[in-house]
Amino acid sequence: MAGPSLCLAVMASALLLTLRADAAGQNPDHVLQGTGVKHEARRPGEDSTITPEDAARFLSCYCSGHCPEDATNNTCQTNGQCFAIIEEDEHGEDSPNAQTRRTIECCNTDLCNRDLQPTLPPQPPAEGSPHWLAFLISMTVCCCTLICVTVVCYYRYKWQSERQRYHKDLEQEVFIPVGESLKDLIHQSQSSGSGSGLPLLVQRTIAKQIQMVRQIGKGRYGEVWLGRWRGEKVAVKVFFTREEASWFRETEIYQTVLMRHENILGFIAADIKGTGAFTQLFLITDYHENGSLYDFLKHSTLDTQTLLRLAYSAACGLCHLHTEIYGTQGKPAIAHRDLKSKNILIKKNGACCIADLGLAVKFNSDTNEVDVPLSTRVGTRRYMAPEVLDETLNKNHFQAYIMADMYSYGLIIWEMARRCIVEDYQPPYYEMVPSDPSYEDMLEVVCVKGVRPTLSNRWNSDECLRAMLKLMSECWAPNPASRLTILRVKKTLSKMVESQDIKI
Repeated sequence: MAGPSLCLAVMASALLLTLRADAAGQNPDHVLQGTGVKHEARRPGEDSTITPEDAARFLSCYCSGHCPEDATNNTCQTNGQCFAIIEEDEHGEDSPNAQTRRTIECCNTDLCNRDLQPTLPPQPPAEGSPHWLAFLISMTVCCCTLICVTVVCYYRYKWQSERQRYHKDLEQEVFIPVGESLKDLIHQSQSSGSGSGLPLLVQRTIAKQIQMVRQIGKGRYGEVWLGRWRGEKVAVKVFFTREEASWFRETEIYQTVLMRHENILGFIAADIKGTGAFTQLFLITDYHENGSLYDFLKHSTLDTQTLLRLAYSAACGLCHLHTEIYGTQGKPAIAHRDLKSKNILIKKNGACCIADLGLAVKFNSDTNEVDVPLSTRVGTRRYMAPEVLDETLNKNHFQAYIMADMYSYGLIIWEMARRCIVEDYQPPYYEMVPSDPSYEDMLEVVCVKGVRPTLSNRWNSDECLRAMLKLMSECWAPNPASRLTILRVKKTLSKMVESQDIKI
């Protein structure tokens, strides 16, 4: 620890003061030389020098700690200056290379050094010491924080600039005449020859004018709301932000050329609404108040005519998806990849329309490429085909996705046929796996044991049900190559519909 030490005066071992006396008046001339001051006294005509010890002492100083032998009552005499010195204690620094720190202050009047208070200069942290390490860490943290803040500010500025530009684009609304219905707008769009839905500015205009009424559904992708546009009911699918890939893919698929079909859910518009920190992804479609096939089967029993109408209309929608239409304004073949009763809606006329295309896969026959979405979502485990569960599906072969859809369609036929013999609604494999089965659960049942949904003996009591039983069995065959194509299923059901004179 450093402490002050008050000393008598500047002696020969400390500060040397040279006294020089001139011939006229013997006035001392103080000369600071190096680290000491010498006093030299010369008589006129003489070349001799008086040593500091022999010079007259004329100043009284206070001394403590290092007093000379002739000091009395802590007072000593000097022919130089009084001083106070403070230096670091020899035990105050552990490093062998450390240099002693000291401070000296001087004064020129009697006992003036009693009031001097010299202070040590600050010591820089030694390399390798805890203080030095803390200094380095703090500087590193500060620099990293500064860099991170700068990067965040830059990207936030860039993001807000993009957002402002986007909102500026949204301000360009298209005037839609009063009295124009959604059906009219869509018909005009199809008549124009684009075949890919409404123009984007029209979609954005409609999206901005929709009034949200109430929530009517919720899933892993987001929520479904009932909305109104100029009094017309529409369904508004609001995606979670993390499901942007699904929103993008579904929007892309719906706007594919020649995609519109009576058994595919009618697409109206898609839009992004953002308030800076919060973004909403909207998909606006036709509204069907009967809900999904899943909801319909839970509350309604079926007769054979209703069964055939549902099965045939669903097959027509799936067939349109799977079929490639060639031409300048052609349509690619599309596989659904998440076909289930919850993704099929019931229209007012009792027909089905297929929805939820967020996982769909497109096939480009010109390049022979399979366009798989980047979405992290996968299909519903209960409806997964054996080759999907055991991961033997050839992801580079589009026909593999088509055949996986056919397996799922076979399970949907089973769900509908059960309600035709007045059995309570149950999902496929309800008695074999939990309500939310894992991959392992489904793999064990479908692939290892090779089991399929349970069939009742009553299925053989009706001709239509026997035909449906044969149909579904050929759809869920273990070998994908042995399964029926949707075109074959559609033709078979079409004959059955004609034979019973059912209007679709």
